Amino acid sequence: MSALNSVEQWFEIVVQFGVLFLECIGVGVLLVAACKALVGCLKHDGHVRLGLAEGIALALEFKLGGEVLRTAVVRTPSELLILGAIILLRGALTFLIHWEIKNEESKMDGQGDRSRPG
Repeated sequence: MSALNSVEQWFEIVVQFGVLFLECIGVGVLLVAACKALVGCLKHDGHVRLGLAEGIALALEFKLGGEVLRTAVVRTPSELLILGAIILLRGALTFLIHWEIKNEESKMDGQGDRSRPG
């Protein structure tokens, strides 16, 4: 039985490192997108909103991946409910941001803006 406990502890450690890794990537992507948006604002770039929204969406995807991975080590129903709520909220945010990106792209296409590569 101790071998099974060792494997279970090893699995939990691997999952926790995986979650931490995905969360860190998400934070890094968000910080890079925010810095690019700040530079774009200072340069009066018209595509700042779109670039920032795409960065936020990508960061949320990584963070959502971390939450999904975290479900592998959930032990109690209350943890599962909290995790489910977080996943639903992040999923909804991702959906709304993708919707905003589509709207922003269609606005730019409607204006005949050819400066952004398609």
